[in-house]
Amino acid sequence: MTIKVLPPQLANQIAAGEVVERPASVIKELVENSLDAGATKVEIEIDKGGSKLIKIQDNGSGIPKDELSLALSRHATSKLASLDDLDAILSFGFRGEALASISSVSRLTFTSRTAEQTEAWQAYAEGSDMAVKIVPAAHPVGSTVEAVDLFFNTPARRRFLKSDKTEFTHIDEWLKRIALVRSDIHFTLKHNGKMVRNYRPANTEQQYLQRLAQVSGKQFAEHALAVDCEHNGLQLKGYIQSPYFEVSTTDTQYFYVNGRLVRDRLVNHAVRQAFAEQLDGIQAGYVLMLNLDPHQVDVNVHPAKHEVRFHESRYVHDFILQALQSALAQAEVLSLGTGGASESIVSTRNETTEQPSEQHYHQEQYQRDREQAQQPSSLVFDTPRRSHSVTEKPVIPYSSRSNQGGNNRYQSAELPSQLAVDNYAQLLTTPSVSPSNVHRNHEPQMPAVLAGKFWVIANADELRILAFDSVAAFLTRQQIEYKLASGLVSQPLLMPVSVKAHDDWADTLEQRAVLLRKLGIELTIRLGQLIIKKVPPYLRQSQLADVIPELLQWIRFEQPTDEALVNWLLIQSRNQFTSAAALWSEFCLLDETQQQQMISKAKALPWQTWLSEQTSDER
Repeated sequence: MTIKVLPPQLANQIAAGEVVERPASVIKELVENSLDAGATKVEIEIDKGGSKLIKIQDNGSGIPKDELSLALSRHATSKLASLDDLDAILSFGFRGEALASISSVSRLTFTSRTAEQTEAWQAYAEGSDMAVKIVPAAHPVGSTVEAVDLFFNTPARRRFLKSDKTEFTHIDEWLKRIALVRSDIHFTLKHNGKMVRNYRPANTEQQYLQRLAQVSGKQFAEHALAVDCEHNGLQLKGYIQSPYFEVSTTDTQYFYVNGRLVRDRLVNHAVRQAFAEQLDGIQAGYVLMLNLDPHQVDVNVHPAKHEVRFHESRYVHDFILQALQSALAQAEVLSLGTGGASESIVSTRNETTEQPSEQHYHQEQYQRDREQAQQPSSLVFDTPRRSHSVTEKPVIPYSSRSNQGGNNRYQSAELPSQLAVDNYAQLLTTPSVSPSNVHRNHEPQMPAVLAGKFWVIANADELRILAFDSVAAFLTRQQIEYKLASGLVSQPLLMPVSVKAHDDWADTLEQRAVLLRKLGIELTIRLGQLIIKKVPPYLRQSQLADVIPELLQWIRFEQPTDEALVNWLLIQSRNQFTSAAALWSEFCLLDETQQQQMISKAKALPWQTWLSEQTSDER
């Protein structure tokens, strides 16, 4: 067959197959254009789930008359000028395909006016002929796009549309997603002439929480933990579900990269792993926004722009994981020992014996501590960025809200107890563990480090070198022994590992199912392949394709004792890295007897012999 260049009409309809999936995708493209144009108010109107009419009106900058025809052409855009711009994209759109694709499968009218023009102009294109007509019109500064009779000229595509209710649900869900990340924009949505959504601008935290309650439900918004963490060009902000309050199942699982909603496996894995201990098996809710240098992320990897690719994916993964784990850990500490997850940080009971003046003092103290907690904090990484090893957990401001009245304000009639205030203030003034403040935390000064592997410790008249590895092994053994009794927490792998399955492994998995659950290992056999899906953290640095088959061969013939399992896990975890400062901090938490036992087993240096020999030589 002869090779020919596709006609523009056919090329546009092929592109529409990727860009225009359903009415919701049309609205996505048009609203994103409005946001790129600097609009502060976007009005959406649809009929019959968007199949009959989609109308988007904004108060953005508009398009000049002489560029209206070009705006409906394929690969025409104002957002890219050179190849270098493609490496640092901050706008929603950049390919110049949306309007051309939409106009090729609908009757499209584009009316626009710029601030410099005295009158508006309207461009009209219908179907595949793409003939654009421009006529004068009346319109305020901004733009209005109407797409009528979607897929009228492609009946096969139209038959794939679902019911009006289903299509509206997709539109409503997308609007929720964009409303959470662009809280400064006023969004409205009308369906069949009836106003169904009205998201007013949210310029303060209180207003944002009201919008969050509109989108994700009042229960999620009241008990959400706020996250605000920044380190080395990465910033993570947003809200996560508190594991200490009973929140009904939520569909709120939104992650944004530089304002763009994405569905990224790496990000999802980091979030699931962070919640593994507190909400194992439950889909936790979150609204998280990651901001980073646009040169460090590629958004041009998916036709619908749903996916991104990070240049330093492992570093981003570890940053998100450590930030969320730290927020959850601090929330656990700040439960203040009140006996469970049913109480919030703010006590809802008053101390009846307190005088009004004391109540006023406690309220002022609490507000000062809360304001201090909301100041941004930075992560502490002991290792260089390229090593991708997160060794210190970040200190992240958070908030936990209990609000019976529904307005997310701390009522003066519901003051925190004195114990809550004291404990809360004490935590806020406690510095995080790092080499620079070990001494201030009343820990012994970290000894001198020898060859990057040993501490040189003066113990009475002895000089001993204590190996990092021996301390790490002792601490890890204690941790494994403690956790193994109730079962290790499994962590899903970013990419499941598969190996060819042995004929006997299916029986082994069935017979040793309880043992494998205790170890936190999840395995399945499919199409002759053993799929390794989840492992405990002690195996994450191991060569799983070798380690797991060896384990199955071992447990096939015997039921190992807990001691044997601890020894095996200890061997597999020996390659995990921990900084000297973090390891010393953990060592100092041991009781004095354990510390002395370890020091006594360290190698003693014959410094007295060396000294006497040196003295003899000098004589």
